[in-house]
Amino acid sequence: MSDFAADPSHPRYQSLLLRHRLEQAEKDGLLAGSAMIAHGRGEAYDYLLGERTIPSAHMATVQALAALRKAQRPVISLNGNAVALAGESLLMLAERLSCPVEINIFYRTPERMTALIGRLEAIKEKHQLEVQILGAEPNARIPGLEGPRANCTKEGIIDSDVIMVPLEDGDRCEALVAMGKTVIVIDLNPLSRSAKMGSITIVDELTRVVQNMLANIENSAVDEAFNNDEVLADALQHIATKFTSP
Repeated sequence: MSDFAADPSHPRYQSLLLRHRLEQAEKDGLLAGSAMIAHGRGEAYDYLLGERTIPSAHMATVQALAALRKAQRPVISLNGNAVALAGESLLMLAERLSCPVEINIFYRTPERMTALIGRLEAIKEKHQLEVQILGAEPNARIPGLEGPRANCTKEGIIDSDVIMVPLEDGDRCEALVAMGKTVIVIDLNPLSRSAKMGSITIVDELTRVVQNMLANIENSAVDEAFNNDEVLADALQHIATKFTSP
């Protein structure tokens, strides 16, 4: 990040920083060509949310963290954007949860997989983290799902009971839910298929979510009254209120 020269006092500093991370990751071979399009779509929704963690998103974050801590076999699934934007903090979270991460990408090439695994291994070595990184050698397939993202590992995605899927594709989310898993979705769009299909949906920006999880890891408990539809409705209401309030 040494070539990132934006002034921290700039009102768009955080947004510019995240864009820079993606630009650099693309140069390093981590991302597919559509990565910036996907990020821009999410960023637009973040504008509508006020670029902050709204109360319902914080509630969902705590619920998700509690579910991960309670799980017998939790796993965090990562795509290219997730690694580029928050790879370091996601690995730190995985270590705190004593769970593996699994790389699962749609546009899968040997070059991209090598780049993504190399990035995560470098983070592990830098911070001396004890985290298993899966995905290099798929040995199973997600039932009911076609295409490259069906390829996964039995010891990771298949055997998991709770799975966190930042920046998810709706069809894979639906297939994971059909397997009986608790699926935690991080998605800034409360209308997306993933958001609607997820067991717990956090309508918030990825880097904020992971930092909130790390800050609250010792203070989370499952809320039996949690209702994911209410979380989505609240996010939509928040967006609507923003444009109707004087």
